[in-house]
Amino acid sequence: MFNKNKPIQGSLLLAEPFMLDKTFERSVVFLCDHNSDGTFGFILNNRTILNLADIISNMDNIDFPIFMGGPVEPTNLFYIHRAYDKMQSGELITKDVYLGGDFKQLLFLIQEKLITTDEVKIFIGYCGWSENQLMEEINQNSWAVHPSFDTSLLFIDDGENLWKQALIDLGPKFAHIANFPKSPNLN
Repeated sequence: MFNKNKPIQGSLLLAEPFMLDKTFERSVVFLCDHNSDGTFGFILNNRTILNLADIISNMDNIDFPIFMGGPVEPTNLFYIHRAYDKMQSGELITKDVYLGGDFKQLLFLIQEKLITTDEVKIFIGYCGWSENQLMEEINQNSWAVHPSFDTSLLFIDDGENLWKQALIDLGPKFAHIANFPKSPNLN
């Protein structure tokens, strides 16, 4: 059912609508690196109940959401951003999206309300695949690969809306999947 595009750095993975693994159910994953050693990225649409203030001291009254990026290293923070002009740091992943950077600068910008959730997304943990593991999953129709998308999709806050918009963005062949119910037995 899904396309067989090869994953590349900076592409999106969209989970098959009825994936049995609850970690990745209806998930959209942003791939930050894909090479012969393996692949890593972040689930974009799995918001936690945590805010940055719950994790970082001296961030009182800061309502900045934290997303579960994946099951690997779930005690570490990571982030992507599209604010290089403000951050002056980070590793370019695709177009105008960067991974990491000067964390102290990020905290300062958040505290001073000089950067918004439209520009940065913070994760606990990440997703990782060993060599060839992701390609095997793609060949089993577990994932659709979206190599070319509007990067504003990455910063959509509403998880279900992000999954639907990413599917619609894949084109008419996939747009109808966006309307599938979470539980087919409810159809």
